[in-house]
Amino acid sequence: MVVASVSCIYGLGSPDEYKDLTVSLRPGMEKDRDQVISELIDIRFDRAEMEFKRCTFRVRGDTLEVFPAESDDTALRIEFFGDEIDRISEIDPLTGDRKCELGHVTIFPASHYVVGKEKLMNACQLIEEELVEQVKYFKSQDKLLEAQRISERTNFDIEMLKETGFCSGIENYSRHMNAMPAGAPPYTLMDFFPDDFLIIIDESHMTVPQIRAMYHGDQSRKGTLVDYGFRLPSAKDNRPLAFEEFESKIDQMLFVSATPAQYEADHELLRTEQIIRPTGLLDPEISVRPTEGQIDDLLNEIRGVIEYGRRLNEGKSIDAEDSYVGGKVLVTTLTKRMAEDLTDYLREAGIRVKYLHSDVDTLERAEIIRDMRLDVFDVLVGINLLREGLDIPEISLVAVLDADKEGFLRSATSLIQTVGRAARNSDGRVIMYADSITDSMQVCIDETARRREIQQRYNDEHGITPTTIRKAVRELISISKSIAKSEYDLEKDPESMDRKELEKIIKDVQNKMQKAAAELDFESAAMLRDKMLELKKFLLDAE
Repeated sequence: MVVASVSCIYGLGSPDEYKDLTVSLRPGMEKDRDQVISELIDIRFDRAEMEFKRCTFRVRGDTLEVFPAESDDTALRIEFFGDEIDRISEIDPLTGDRKCELGHVTIFPASHYVVGKEKLMNACQLIEEELVEQVKYFKSQDKLLEAQRISERTNFDIEMLKETGFCSGIENYSRHMNAMPAGAPPYTLMDFFPDDFLIIIDESHMTVPQIRAMYHGDQSRKGTLVDYGFRLPSAKDNRPLAFEEFESKIDQMLFVSATPAQYEADHELLRTEQIIRPTGLLDPEISVRPTEGQIDDLLNEIRGVIEYGRRLNEGKSIDAEDSYVGGKVLVTTLTKRMAEDLTDYLREAGIRVKYLHSDVDTLERAEIIRDMRLDVFDVLVGINLLREGLDIPEISLVAVLDADKEGFLRSATSLIQTVGRAARNSDGRVIMYADSITDSMQVCIDETARRREIQQRYNDEHGITPTTIRKAVRELISISKSIAKSEYDLEKDPESMDRKELEKIIKDVQNKMQKAAAELDFESAAMLRDKMLELKKFLLDAE
């Protein structure tokens, strides 16, 4: 089983080439240490005596230790006796303790973009030929800067490929690496599967449109890079599958969604409804209230829910193993500005509140949700992120402001998904603030009532009392803080820095940007430039 994001339809290297370049070893095989080291280097493994991590190896006399690409906590120890492999063991990479002995091991390449030396030389020749044509084209259009830029960039990459077999952005030459014609569908993760496989698409009402949109978005971005001489035209073939190409690779598919869209309806052979919950939980009751005075009404409701939650949890210690029972509120608004203003208003009213929108990075979102479950605050305000996949059993009230403003954020699908956030709690309910009931609202109200009736009938027949879902609070990804710190080596948030600290950081980022540009790593240079401009805004505020 492979769990992947929508990126599974993006270009990868050839599965046949990947398979051919695996290194297969077994005890008793006649192969000396240096030959194995050479093969590991060919498949993009690095020698690392100090930091032993994935995709590296180290040498200890007649013993070779390899950290495979697919492993997190197990390395390989290969012991030689002369020109023969004497023993292969699995070891703990930290302590070096032997776990077990192996009769055979296959070491997979460290990159999907690996090819044999002969194919690599042929690819370099094809890249050089394309470069000549592109430089010629730019000069004919009197685009001398673009001609110089693409020439320097590509010649540097060709030299790197010839000397090391790899270069930054090697995936942009995948068409030449795989010797494929222009415009041909790229190899993707699905090409690594056998002919008979099952695709399961979760939240298909959102994922299928993403698949449809990826190709066009990628081609637009790549077209800009090609037009300005940052990449050769063949870079456009390092792309996601077009939707029709994706459909041609489908063998069997299962769509999973609380709100299936038209595409699923048009292609389904069978639909199975999974409405009955073992916990007996009912879909929440929905009430519609006028928008006049909606904020004051909401504030009263929030206070009531919080007080009820405190009574439920009175005398209880809140921790990751035994989370809060209820008393939390989710509020969804139409705009980011409204979310921020409402958050400020509620905070001034003494409510513990935070807001969540697209400017909040993914790892911080997880931290905010975890804090809510651990009773750090009571109300979460958001826009479009409070729908699919947000599982907070402690939420007993969902408030939808301006529910009658028909559109993407207030479509039937969006409303049903938002209402579902209150379906994990036995006291869950929903308030829609609207002056009229739109078609989308009516569809949502009717569908929720239908599901509620089915569950209620089942509960009556089997004597089930609805019970709020109880589950431990999962720990955040441990690398969250280290990633944020190592990316720009920031010791603390820019907002809390004084003028001297900001000037020092800006200079450091500027040096990194200039270094990246000198190495023709223009993507990194652009990212660093954006970071520098962001820091300069903080500097202006500090003045």
